[in-house]
Amino acid sequence: MTDPHDLAALRLRLAEFAAARNWQPYHTPKNLAAALSVEASELLEIFQWLTPEESARVLDDPDTAHRVHDEVADVLAYLLQFCEVLGVDPLEALSAKIDRNERRFPADTPNGYSE
Repeated sequence: MTDPHDLAALRLRLAEFAAARNWQPYHTPKNLAAALSVEASELLEIFQWLTPEESARVLDDPDTAHRVHDEVADVLAYLLQFCEVLGVDPLEALSAKIDRNERRFPADTPNGYSE
């Protein structure tokens, strides 16, 4: 079993899963981006009509918690597959984005916005 904290191993496992089913022809950047959007929308659907207070307690209900976990997994799986197809290192991309945001929104300014 793959270590659930090993991102590289999970990416490889997803790639092998798709290859074993001959899904590569369907795993184009466009299709994976669309699938990612659909899965993110399914996650959003869980929260659609909840108040902010209800949304903060969404994991208290076991059935809803299961749905949230499944949709998070689907979103992450499609994002990792998208990155695999395009050769994007998601952790490197995130680190670079945080670096840019730290410069763009300095912590020592009101609400993190520079004037």
